[in-house]
Amino acid sequence: MPTVGVKRDLLFQALGRTYTDEEFDELCFEFGLELDEITSEKEIISKEKGDCKASGASEVILYKIDVPANRYDLLCLEGLVRGMQVFKNKMEAPRYRRVGPARGQPQRLVITKDTAAVRPYAVAAVLRDITFTQERYDSFIELQEKLHQNICRRRTLVAIGTHDLDTISGPFTFTAKPPADISFKPLNQTKEFTAVQLMSLYKADNHLKHFLHIIEDRPVYPVIYDSNGVVLSMPPIINGDHSKITLKTKNVFIECTATDLTKAKVVLDMMVTMFSEYCSQPFTVEEAEVVSPDGQIYKYPELAYRKEKLSGQLINKKIGISESTERIAQLLTRMCLLSHPTGVGDEIEVEIPPTRSDVIHACDIVEDAAMAYGFNNITRTIPRTYTIANQFPLNKLTELMRQEMAAAGFTEALNFALCSQEDISDKLGKKIADTKAVHISNPKTAEFQVARTSLLPGLLKTIAANRKMPLPLKLFEISDVVLKDETKDVGARNCRRLSAIYYNKNPGFEVIHGLLDRTMQLLEVKLGRGDGYHIQAADDAKRKHYFLEF
Repeated sequence: MPTVGVKRDLLFQALGRTYTDEEFDELCFEFGLELDEITSEKEIISKEKGDCKASGASEVILYKIDVPANRYDLLCLEGLVRGMQVFKNKMEAPRYRRVGPARGQPQRLVITKDTAAVRPYAVAAVLRDITFTQERYDSFIELQEKLHQNICRRRTLVAIGTHDLDTISGPFTFTAKPPADISFKPLNQTKEFTAVQLMSLYKADNHLKHFLHIIEDRPVYPVIYDSNGVVLSMPPIINGDHSKITLKTKNVFIECTATDLTKAKVVLDMMVTMFSEYCSQPFTVEEAEVVSPDGQIYKYPELAYRKEKLSGQLINKKIGISESTERIAQLLTRMCLLSHPTGVGDEIEVEIPPTRSDVIHACDIVEDAAMAYGFNNITRTIPRTYTIANQFPLNKLTELMRQEMAAAGFTEALNFALCSQEDISDKLGKKIADTKAVHISNPKTAEFQVARTSLLPGLLKTIAANRKMPLPLKLFEISDVVLKDETKDVGARNCRRLSAIYYNKNPGFEVIHGLLDRTMQLLEVKLGRGDGYHIQAADDAKRKHYFLEF
């Protein structure tokens, strides 16, 4: 779940009242959020405010609020306050409108066919006559970062660019060029760089280096120009310094380039709906035209409202309450889902605004109704269907085996299900191709590249990490390994394994042999070939070691 940090005093000022920490925690719970942490930080008054001394620092209380991952409308102070005010019936949910420019033609963004190889989609809009303060500006920038980390999947799906429209001139061109042919002054830099130089420069940047891999191996890089050849941005890496927004910016041009058009539309809707309240005409957004490579012209943002119909009986049944259709409609309206009874039986018509892209199914509407009703207000009832829970037989057997292994003097180890490729291949004298391991497509570290196919590497690493412990070391692990299986719908299956290891100055074959016999005795497996078990030596030619196979 994303965590949104908001300044307590600014939050209370926007809400129109002061809460105690306990009261606000309760409000968050009622609204389906969680006040995760209350912390503080030092805020130093800047020179622009007339004081450049560090002694002018003041302590600011921060509320860190956990927000559901799909509620993009709550990732900033503006959306959070708006949602809570509607929830508390302090205001009605605003209606967002797309309008044409007061003078002249709409701003136009032309997409060339060259972008198909890197980022083929783009959307755009204009926030006209907006008024920024330092707090609003900070929130505007922070929302972009939250969206980049969340729905944009670290800029791989969507990259947001915001520009001072008064410093650039349309129409704009979204194209792709070889890195050596792109040259501009990037944000907060004092000189021009080519795209090749920028890639080298930002490899040492703690923030931007994480996004370089998205395009650095491509033959062409995406870039946006204005009609005078000024570079607006090189998505998804950096904007140009020429069009950067400041506190004095009055007109903001927002462009979102993407590999997923649907996500781009959602991101653009979120950016403009959250901050359109600061425009001279609140909650209005100036449209922009986007020309696709095939010549089709589209107008954005869509700001689409859609309507769904469902029965009050369904909502009552799913939640476990008994409310009238009118009451349920009121509950949904409190969640920014304007609703009213249609008059046809218990049917309710629900309007989903552009800020609620998370509502994709009737169950999402039911969840919002339950939230507005109050989870603590739902009467506890005994289920009509009685079920008796039992452990899975495999888990029950595993628990019994754990106790017996411990009784035999072995200590249980618990290792990660993921490991490096070397752990199950080179370190065991095998080729990775022969292991048929399930590979992670985007491993974050070298330690978690594949799902383990054996428990042995984990036990050996545990031994290696505990060499200072007195000998002997007797370890065991009962857990799952992952094996490829084409007969399964996911192409793999979990398999429960038992592995034990004895580490001492002397071989101790009889210890492991005894543990094996005890295990088979508990499992009621007879000794002998056929239906029983037997011990057979196997020679690993590469390591000249012998193992027991059973």
